[in-house]
Amino acid sequence: MKDAKIRLFVDAPLGAGQAVAVGEAQANYLFNVMRLSRGAQVLLFNGQSGEWRAEVAEAGKRSGILICAAQTAPQIMPPDLWLLFAPIKKARTDFIVEKAVEMGAARICPVQTQHTNADRIRPEKLTAHAMEAAEQCGATFVPPVDDLRPLDKVLATWPEGRLLFWADEAMAGQNLPITGPKGAPSALLIGPEGGFSDAEKSRLRALPYIRPMSLGPRILRADTAAVAALTLWQAQMGDWA
Repeated sequence: MKDAKIRLFVDAPLGAGQAVAVGEAQANYLFNVMRLSRGAQVLLFNGQSGEWRAEVAEAGKRSGILICAAQTAPQIMPPDLWLLFAPIKKARTDFIVEKAVEMGAARICPVQTQHTNADRIRPEKLTAHAMEAAEQCGATFVPPVDDLRPLDKVLATWPEGRLLFWADEAMAGQNLPITGPKGAPSALLIGPEGGFSDAEKSRLRALPYIRPMSLGPRILRADTAAVAALTLWQAQMGDWA
């Protein structure tokens, strides 16, 4: 029996002996692109039941059936960390979403700021990128991707007890590390390419749950800043610590 090398996210129950139907898009990928046939092994996960090894029972051009055989990894949930970011150019927004999944964000929250230069996103497309990233990196959880919301409305309904670490460009070069209880409900806020407006900065600084943070001595691009902030939080408060 050959080892399974393909991982696939499925929106279906998983368990010993469970049959999983795949639709046209996934069937095309498995049986036309990857050229799997009956008896081939595939790894499946659904974000709730861990990872399972499954065998191809039926392989058609537009559909297929996979049968779960055994669990190969337990369900591992990421820390309670949200990533808030202002969308940028498409490829770089895709990059942010992919890296957020790889680095263990539990929720991805695009926000509209006064200087955001991308006022339209397609959450379903970003969700697809999140699924693909989870398939590639061995994750068993796919973080939800929210609809784009104005930053002021997000702040107005901020949940009590959740810290918000703000990557403030004014803190560049200062020794301002992330601090807080390990695993505390948290979020990271990354600004747009043009930075936050003066009004947004004033509001952020006045909020009691805001924690300004420094990302080193240089001002980073938005996509780089997201990766840096995720790394710092995970190393100090997350499941890397």
